[in-house]
Amino acid sequence: MKNIWSMVNGQWLMVIVLSFIIYYLPFSHAVAQSVEARIDSIEILMGEQTHVTLTVTAPEGATIVFPQYKRTQQLVPGVEFIEAEQPQPNVQVLTLTSFDENLYYLPPFPVLVNGDTVKSKSLALKVIGIEVDTTHYEKFYGPKDVQDNPFLWSEWSSLFWLSVLMLVLMALGYYLYLRLRDNKPIITYAKVVKKLLPHQKAMKEIEQIKAEKMQNSENQKEYYTKLTDTIRRYIEERYGFSAMEMTSSEIIDRLMRQGDQKALDELRALFQTADLVKFAKYSTLINENDMNLVTAVDFINSTKAEHLPTQEVVRPQLSKEDQRSVKTRRLLKAVISVIAVVCAVLLAYVVYEVWQLVVV
Repeated sequence: MKNIWSMVNGQWLMVIVLSFIIYYLPFSHAVAQSVEARIDSIEILMGEQTHVTLTVTAPEGATIVFPQYKRTQQLVPGVEFIEAEQPQPNVQVLTLTSFDENLYYLPPFPVLVNGDTVKSKSLALKVIGIEVDTTHYEKFYGPKDVQDNPFLWSEWSSLFWLSVLMLVLMALGYYLYLRLRDNKPIITYAKVVKKLLPHQKAMKEIEQIKAEKMQNSENQKEYYTKLTDTIRRYIEERYGFSAMEMTSSEIIDRLMRQGDQKALDELRALFQTADLVKFAKYSTLINENDMNLVTAVDFINSTKAEHLPTQEVVRPQLSKEDQRSVKTRRLLKAVISVIAVVCAVLLAYVVYEVWQLVVV
């Protein structure tokens, strides 16, 4: 009897275990993979938007693929899809809208969970129309016509050219003010003249000394003064230092690094002879004077520079007669004042018109 009872209890235990396996496990699996659909508002006005939130319940690490829709795609006739967001891996938010008054049935949303299709519950959406009082249509504005661009060149062209005119007048007024301040004529002319090179000037002066036969003159001091001054001016223009204000030894020392040693030795002898004649009343022979003249010519020819510019700009020097009279200055002041007033009026007008076009 005891064995029979044990067998019966064992059979019941097996039945309970099998029942658990057959019924409970599939049910728990279904619960583990579910999709919840929730709508923010089931009633919206035409053109408004509402959000449908899909929340998936699935085991950790499950692969979830939400439904994909194209923009303006209709989920059902009359309900359009706008966009989708996924704030969390298991949550998707759909934005929907509608422009037709009706009560819509939204079918279940399918979601793939680990390759299995799991559907949410269906939803309802009611779209409410907007009542329009057609009996008093006069209080509604009609359809707008094609609008022009907010900024037209025809509106701005006059302001642009007035601004250009104002700038030109301001520049002219400033220029006249500078000429008035410096007491100069309004227009001055500069001439471009040909310029003799330093060696050409020196040779021209030496030719004049030869023509006057100063080397044969009894006034040796005048001859050597004119000859050495010619050499000094040439050195000053050729090398760019104030040779006219320097002593003979200072000039030679300055030229030591730039000239031929033999030519400098001969030039030193020329300067020494000239100093003796001018300051020590030394008397020279005619052939010695000729030799010093030849030394000067040789020094110029050996050191001449022919690559220097041969033209220079000469601006006229203003004399007292060129100074502006009191009457002319008063007239110029009046012109400047008128230009200043006109510029101020133009500036005020342009600013006011721009403010009218942009703000008003």
